[in-house]
Amino acid sequence: MKYGAQAIGNKERTDMYTPAITGTGVFTPSQVITNAELVAAFNAYVDIFNADNAAAIDAGEIEAKAPSSEEFILKASGIEQRYVIDKEGILDPHVMHPLLRQRADDEPSLMAEMALDAAQKALAQAGKTAADVDAVICAASNLERAYPAVAIEIQDLLQINGFAFDMNVACSSATFGIQAAADMIRSGSIRSCLVVNPEICSAHLEWRDRDCHFIFGDVATATLIERSEDAAGSYFEVKSISCATEFSNNIRNNNGFLRRSRPDGVADRRDMQFMQNGRKVFKEVLPMVADHIAAHLERNDVQASDLKRLWLHQANKSMNDFIGRKVLGRTPEAGEQPNILQDYANTSSAGSIIAFSKHSEDMSDGDTGLICSFGAGYSVGSVIVQKRA
Repeated sequence: MKYGAQAIGNKERTDMYTPAITGTGVFTPSQVITNAELVAAFNAYVDIFNADNAAAIDAGEIEAKAPSSEEFILKASGIEQRYVIDKEGILDPHVMHPLLRQRADDEPSLMAEMALDAAQKALAQAGKTAADVDAVICAASNLERAYPAVAIEIQDLLQINGFAFDMNVACSSATFGIQAAADMIRSGSIRSCLVVNPEICSAHLEWRDRDCHFIFGDVATATLIERSEDAAGSYFEVKSISCATEFSNNIRNNNGFLRRSRPDGVADRRDMQFMQNGRKVFKEVLPMVADHIAAHLERNDVQASDLKRLWLHQANKSMNDFIGRKVLGRTPEAGEQPNILQDYANTSSAGSIIAFSKHSEDMSDGDTGLICSFGAGYSVGSVIVQKRA
């Protein structure tokens, strides 16, 4: 594994500005789907599918679909529920996807609307207004459109002067976005940046696939990053960021702007939704992430025992438990590695930011923690932060 160069925090760059996380915000949709509701809908779909294809199943031409269960979902993921933008379509066994209204071009996009809520909360927590922001980065695993950039729309809704751009590094989009923002702040090119992560994961999930139908939920997060000297209150100094990528097809979604129908004209292609080889991902990603974090800490003379908290990507409880044990060299104690996926499910790039936002207020001056995300790419990004009160 080749590690990305340390982006910031190098000792010889002491003449530059110090970036700091001064506020975070989370937009949570109002609709919830419990595991019980999800299983009932999925199994109704399975019954319909198997009945409609009984002859082909009997002839051995296709396989019968197997039902799901609450026990299976909880054991496989640790997820108990998920928030979504639209549950009606997802729970309709004849639809099995969210029913999202096509908005007119002169209306705010759904992603921008979600991000706006999270951004306003981040600004309020930091004691700042849109007038204090120089840039917006919309970093998410699936963008609502190719162009114009969703980030520019968010910038316009907030009436921010400056610039904005979109970026996509799948589940690591938030940490990579924080790196880009922190680098600009450290260099002096900007004073502050909003990194927003609106994730409508329900729209790219294949709800008809038993192996993954429970994984994702919807949410939006926002992180305000400023020069530490401009902080209006307590903040988290960004000590160092490290990012790395390594190509893999084991997590993939082919639904890009070059989408084509199958040769027979049928557009319902399975590869146009979220796909993963879960066993390979578990086997390959976990050591990659653990090694990446260990190397990042070593380069910055940070011991595992120095870490007060780990805010990890919220993909799977077993994965997080494994990484926590590898990094700390022991089983994490209560609160050291907070999980939120039991309530939110996997929310792609937003997961580690939700965990950070909801489980960082109790940190004391001088406490050190690490934000880490990982996923398709493969990609991994880690951020070492220290509380300043």
